[in-house]
Amino acid sequence: MTDFILNAQARTDLGKGASRRLRHALNIPAVVYGGDKPAESVTILAKEIAKLFENEAAYSHVIELNIDGKKQNVVVKAMQRHPAKQFIMHADFVRVVAGQKLTAKVPVHFINEDAPVKKGGEISHVVAEIEVSCEAKDLPEFIEVDLAKAEIGTIIHLSDLKAPKGVEFVALAHGDDKAVANVHAPRVAPEAAEGAAE
Repeated sequence: MTDFILNAQARTDLGKGASRRLRHALNIPAVVYGGDKPAESVTILAKEIAKLFENEAAYSHVIELNIDGKKQNVVVKAMQRHPAKQFIMHADFVRVVAGQKLTAKVPVHFINEDAPVKKGGEISHVVAEIEVSCEAKDLPEFIEVDLAKAEIGTIIHLSDLKAPKGVEFVALAHGDDKAVANVHAPRVAPEAAEGAAE
């Protein structure tokens, strides 16, 4: 298993102007909060955070954050990217406390997509990630969605997925049975059918 390690420095220069100056110096402002400690403002080298998050698994793994030599375990809570250039502009991390549940967004992996396509269906992915609640030790790397048995007209909801042991889907816990994917007939089908009828 990969170890995810990130070095950071504490920062006292806060505010929008300070954040802009940091980004010009190729540093990313970030905030660490949670647990029983106050929130900490930190700065991380842009190239270091970009390299870490090239690996999709980093989004759903515990990261060892080394702030001025003091280590603490965190997970990503939110990531703000530049709308056009996609580079990371700001990050929020939550401290991991043993025995305490945390919420994190986990990527969705769709498998067996060729099965409904062979039946003439088209697949729409409705979500790319799912918010989960669990202890850090149970945090899954991804949630798998198997489309092997999906027919045309099938909508796959959160309630159709099997959550890993110790993991709860946040939306479902709040009564929101979100659609994850759907299989539909190709958009041109009705016109083709009309042509055949004539």
